Amino acid sequence: MIFVLSQGCAANFGDGEKIARVLSRHHEVRFDFPEAGADAEAFFLNVCTVKGNAQAIKLLTKVHDAYPDVLLFVTGCAPKDFREEAVKIHPQVKFTSLKEIPALYGDDTGEQVRTSTLRESPFTGIVNIEEGCMDACAFCSTRLVKGRLHSFTPELIVEQVDALVNDGCYEIQLTGQDCACYGFDIGTNLAELVQKILAKVPGNYKIRLGMGNPRHMSMYLEALLDCFADERLYKFVHIPVQSGSDRVLLAMNRKHTAEDFRRLATLFNTRFPRFTLSTDLIVGFPGEAQSDFEQTLRLVEETRPTVCNITRFVARPGTPAARAEASADAVDGNIKHERSALLFDTFQKIAEENNRKWVGETCTVVTEKKGYREGTTICRNAAYRPVAVPGDYPAGTSLRVRITGAEPFALIAEVL
Repeated sequence: MIFVLSQGCAANFGDGEKIARVLSRHHEVRFDFPEAGADAEAFFLNVCTVKGNAQAIKLLTKVHDAYPDVLLFVTGCAPKDFREEAVKIHPQVKFTSLKEIPALYGDDTGEQVRTSTLRESPFTGIVNIEEGCMDACAFCSTRLVKGRLHSFTPELIVEQVDALVNDGCYEIQLTGQDCACYGFDIGTNLAELVQKILAKVPGNYKIRLGMGNPRHMSMYLEALLDCFADERLYKFVHIPVQSGSDRVLLAMNRKHTAEDFRRLATLFNTRFPRFTLSTDLIVGFPGEAQSDFEQTLRLVEETRPTVCNITRFVARPGTPAARAEASADAVDGNIKHERSALLFDTFQKIAEENNRKWVGETCTVVTEKKGYREGTTICRNAAYRPVAVPGDYPAGTSLRVRITGAEPFALIAEVL
């Protein structure tokens, strides 16, 4: 038995599923951590180090302690500093990549496995549409691992989506390191890709678009907005702004302004009143002054995201930001904590206010997983908002519900 364990973003989980499909030609593969004493032949850890090495090291240590003599492979976002730390824990660890695995582990045909029922969820199909990016953000170590943009062909992606829908997937996640620049290297773009999928893949399914940077999305915005008029797209978009200060964005080498994000947010929120805007923010980037942070607060208040990933800056070795963090520009740790707490409180209030607008409405949701509260199930509505309902329902069940309450991170509903 081979175990494939993934962390991080949807793109990483998509790669993990690809790894599993390659290995499944000749081996039995599972995605869960095995019980003690399981007949484990090897582990493939598809790690994430975007926010530091801690979680990846924790997973590696857990596997090593439970199965010290079993083959251990590491792939995913594994930069040089993580590798150095990993070999201290498990000197025999082998670092690999999705491209190397067929030849490395028992199958040197190089044949690509395009689709398969082998995936983490029977109702969610992850389709990686590209790898790498076109940016060089000062804080990012992922680009050091993933490299420059490489887009997969629209024909291959349409084929994958069609096969997944026919195999029972209700949710299709189009993902990558930066979906917004998809196709720029092959003469197309994300809007054209989505149009092709909608035109060529019939069925009852919904597409969730992955993260996309503002400067790229602006190049085909009207066409993308038109795509969202189709009910087969979740009314959800993830646009990471990272800061509300143009001075900090310049230091981050982000290539967009706060106004660029403000414009995108306004257009999505205006055209689709129940839209879910998601963004990312970094607090305490080297050189961030109080006035810069206040601009970030104002941007959140003006654009009103319902999902916001707030991160206190952590320097990643090998990045320009790590050199800045080592200088006098570093922001004190206590200040980082204070700013992130204030930003989180501000966002949480906005998210709850956004969710309250749904109270009293009747809508169709699809079940996803067991809820965090005992005896509840988490569903998703058309705007990809999590909806908690009482009862235990199998994943993929369609329910008609009435929204009865709202919290910052979920809607509360009763089943009709």
